[in-house]
Amino acid sequence: MRLFLLCFVLIVASAVKSYAALPDVEAAIMNKDYVLAKALSSQMIKDSSDPAKRIEAQYYYGLALLRLGQYADARSAFKSVIDTHPRQDFYDKAALSLTEGFYMDGLYTDALDTAKRLLTSSPYSSFLSLIYFKVAGADLKLMRWEEAHEFLNKIIKEFPQSPEAPIAKQLLEEKQYFAVQVGSFLDKAKAIALINDLKGGGQYAYVVETLGTDGQTYYRVRVGQISSLNDAEELKKRLDKLGYPTLIYP
Repeated sequence: MRLFLLCFVLIVASAVKSYAALPDVEAAIMNKDYVLAKALSSQMIKDSSDPAKRIEAQYYYGLALLRLGQYADARSAFKSVIDTHPRQDFYDKAALSLTEGFYMDGLYTDALDTAKRLLTSSPYSSFLSLIYFKVAGADLKLMRWEEAHEFLNKIIKEFPQSPEAPIAKQLLEEKQYFAVQVGSFLDKAKAIALINDLKGGGQYAYVVETLGTDGQTYYRVRVGQISSLNDAEELKKRLDKLGYPTLIYP
């Protein structure tokens, strides 16, 4: 019986080991199963004898960490990829993800510096529209309105069919202040109901109508018109405690 159990364990272990391949990691990322993606990519980093595959596994490991909100560890993984001097397109992907790792952690100056270094080192990148978008996003958070608008306009002019173009147009229509978004609806009545709820709690709330990337009109409920990012972050924390899903705009 013990021999049977030992054989079974070895078979399972062998199956799991063989399961850790790049297509499986990519599938886990696509399915948003980031815990599985983290486990599989970690195993590949340890087990693969192919340096190129280990580098790709390291990138996906960082991506899984990023999506799990483990920003500092994700940045470490992306820096490890960059330090190997991979092929240009893979370097660009890692640098973009490193930028996002800084941005998501509220380190907007670091995000901006990383994105601008990438723009300098890879001015003809196949991800150029996205690089512009990352630069603009960090500029907005740093209240560098003119610089942000310059890059948003570059997206619309140079990459009008890109996924970033509709969002760039929307951001260009934003006022030069911060607000905290607490809901986005296709049904205007639901947006109005949320506004009434917020106003009942003493919050200044209003609706912003925007055209989504799917061509539909969204009614976005926002609170405040704030000139300071720090103040916007404090408002976000207060609304978080009240149970609202929050996002700072722009």
